[in-house]
Amino acid sequence: MLQVLIVDDDPGQLRMRQTILRSAGLVVHIASDVESALAFLRSGEGEVGVVVTDHFLPGRTGADLVRELRLTAPTLPVVVLSGMPGIESEYCDLNVSVRIKPFPPDELIRVVQNSLCQ
Repeated sequence: MLQVLIVDDDPGQLRMRQTILRSAGLVVHIASDVESALAFLRSGEGEVGVVVTDHFLPGRTGADLVRELRLTAPTLPVVVLSGMPGIESEYCDLNVSVRIKPFPPDELIRVVQNSLCQ
C-alpha cells in the first residue's frame, strides 16, 4: 500500500493532518524538517506515494525539499500547503500542486487520494 509523508514543523498541524489522513484509511508518516523527511525517504522504510509539505520549514523551504527529492524521485507527487499566497513561482518546473491554507479536511483527503492514483 502506498503511504503518505507529511512534512511540517508545527506539531499541531502534523498531528491534525496525520489524524485526518489516517481516518481515510491511509498509512501516514511524519517529519518535522527537510533533513528528516529526506532521511525517511532514503531509508526505504515505507513505500511513499505522495509527500505533503508545508512551505516554510526550519532553515529551508518546501521548495528546497522538492529540489532534492527530484534528484531521486522525479515523478513522486508532492502537495505543498502554505498560508502564503504567491509562492507558486518557487516551485516552477518542480511538478508540484500548491494549495493555500486553510485547507478543509475533506479537500486534503481528496487531493492526497488523487495524488496516490497518479
